[in-house]
Amino acid sequence: QVQVEESGGGLVQPGGSLRLSCIASGIVFSLYSMGWYRQAPGKQRELVARITGGSRTNYADSVRGRFTISRDNAKKTLYLQMDSLKPEDTAVYYCNVIYLSGETDRWGPGTQVTVSS
Repeated sequence: QVQVEESGGGLVQPGGSLRLSCIASGIVFSLYSMGWYRQAPGKQRELVARITGGSRTNYADSVRGRFTISRDNAKKTLYLQMDSLKPEDTAVYYCNVIYLSGETDRWGPGTQVTVSS
Protein backbone atom coordinates (compact mmCIF):
# COMPACT_ATOMS: atom_id res chain seq x y z
CA GLN A 1 0.00 0.00 0.00
CA VAL A 2 1.42 3.37 -1.03
CA GLN A 3 2.22 5.81 1.72
CA VAL A 4 3.70 9.27 1.36
CA GLU A 5 4.81 11.79 3.95
CA GLU A 6 5.55 15.39 3.15
CA SER A 7 7.76 17.76 5.14
CA GLY A 8 9.58 21.06 4.88
CA GLY A 9 6.74 23.55 4.89
CA GLY A 10 6.64 26.69 7.00
CA LEU A 11 6.20 30.44 7.09
CA VAL A 12 8.34 32.44 4.68
CA GLN A 13 8.38 36.03 3.49
CA PRO A 14 7.58 36.91 -0.13
CA GLY A 15 10.64 36.35 -2.28
CA GLY A 16 11.93 33.63 0.04
CA SER A 17 12.61 29.95 -0.55
CA LEU A 18 11.59 26.60 0.86
CA ARG A 19 12.46 23.02 0.02
CA LEU A 20 9.80 20.38 0.44
CA SER A 21 10.52 16.67 0.76
CA CYS A 22 8.31 13.64 0.32
CA ILE A 23 9.24 10.11 1.34
CA ALA A 24 7.30 7.34 -0.37
CA SER A 25 6.88 3.69 0.56
CA GLY A 26 4.92 0.75 -0.76
CA ILE A 27 5.93 1.25 -4.40
CA VAL A 28 8.95 0.66 -6.61
CA PHE A 29 9.61 4.37 -6.49
CA SER A 30 11.88 4.60 -9.52
CA LEU A 31 9.24 3.20 -11.87
CA TYR A 32 6.58 5.83 -11.30
CA SER A 33 5.93 9.43 -12.12
CA MET A 34 5.46 11.58 -9.04
CA GLY A 35 3.80 14.92 -8.59
CA TRP A 36 3.54 17.84 -6.21
CA TYR A 37 0.06 19.23 -5.71
CA ARG A 38 -1.29 22.09 -3.66
CA GLN A 39 -4.62 23.15 -2.27
CA ALA A 40 -5.32 26.67 -1.13
CA PRO A 41 -8.30 27.50 1.12
CA GLY A 42 -11.51 27.41 -0.85
CA LYS A 43 -9.84 26.11 -3.99
CA GLN A 44 -9.47 22.74 -5.65
CA ARG A 45 -6.27 20.78 -5.40
CA GLU A 46 -4.01 21.46 -8.39
CA LEU A 47 -0.94 19.80 -9.85
CA VAL A 48 2.03 22.16 -9.78
CA ALA A 49 4.89 19.91 -10.91
CA ARG A 50 5.47 16.37 -12.04
CA ILE A 51 8.50 14.22 -12.76
CA THR A 52 8.76 10.91 -14.56
CA GLY A 53 10.82 7.94 -13.39
CA GLY A 54 13.44 9.11 -15.88
CA SER A 55 13.34 12.63 -14.40
CA ARG A 56 11.54 14.44 -17.18
CA THR A 57 9.70 17.36 -15.64
CA ASN A 58 6.85 19.70 -16.32
CA TYR A 59 5.29 22.53 -14.39
CA ALA A 60 2.14 24.55 -14.04
CA ASP A 61 2.44 27.96 -15.67
CA SER A 62 2.04 29.63 -12.29
CA VAL A 63 5.26 28.12 -10.91
CA ARG A 64 7.43 27.56 -13.97
CA GLY A 65 10.82 29.19 -13.54
CA ARG A 66 10.41 29.46 -9.76
CA PHE A 67 9.88 25.85 -8.62
CA THR A 68 12.11 22.85 -9.34
CA ILE A 69 10.99 19.26 -8.86
CA SER A 70 13.56 16.51 -8.42
CA ARG A 71 13.84 12.99 -7.09
CA ASP A 72 16.34 10.66 -5.46
CA ASN A 73 15.27 7.16 -6.41
CA ALA A 74 17.74 5.50 -4.05
CA LYS A 75 16.18 7.36 -1.12
CA LYS A 76 12.63 7.07 -2.46
CA THR A 77 12.36 10.80 -1.92
CA LEU A 78 10.75 13.54 -3.97
CA TYR A 79 11.73 17.20 -3.61
CA LEU A 80 10.28 20.57 -4.52
CA GLN A 81 12.60 23.56 -4.40
CA MET A 82 10.47 26.70 -4.25
CA ASP A 83 12.13 30.05 -4.91
CA SER A 84 10.78 33.58 -5.34
CA LEU A 85 7.73 32.61 -3.32
CA LYS A 86 4.59 34.71 -3.60
CA PRO A 87 1.61 35.06 -1.27
CA GLU A 88 -0.49 33.20 -3.82
CA ASP A 89 1.74 30.14 -3.30
CA THR A 90 0.22 29.76 0.17
CA ALA A 91 -1.39 26.34 0.35
CA VAL A 92 -1.09 22.85 1.73
CA TYR A 93 1.34 20.95 -0.48
CA TYR A 94 0.96 17.24 -1.18
CA CYS A 95 2.92 14.68 -3.11
CA ASN A 96 1.54 11.61 -4.81
CA VAL A 97 2.34 8.91 -7.31
CA ILE A 98 0.85 9.48 -10.78
CA TYR A 99 -0.10 6.26 -12.52
CA LEU A 100 -0.20 5.85 -16.30
CA SER A 101 -3.97 6.31 -16.14
CA GLY A 102 -3.40 9.71 -14.60
CA GLU A 103 -4.88 8.60 -11.32
CA THR A 104 -3.21 9.13 -7.99
CA ASP A 105 -3.07 7.03 -4.86
CA ARG A 106 -3.99 7.83 -1.27
CA TRP A 107 -3.05 11.28 -0.04
CA GLY A 108 -0.63 12.02 2.76
CA PRO A 109 -1.09 14.68 5.43
CA GLY A 110 0.51 17.42 3.34
CA THR A 111 2.71 20.24 4.55
CA GLN A 112 1.56 23.84 5.03
CA VAL A 113 3.36 26.60 3.15
CA THR A 114 2.50 30.16 4.13
CA VAL A 115 3.99 33.11 2.27
CA SER A 116 3.40 36.31 4.16
CA SER A 117 5.20 39.38 5.40
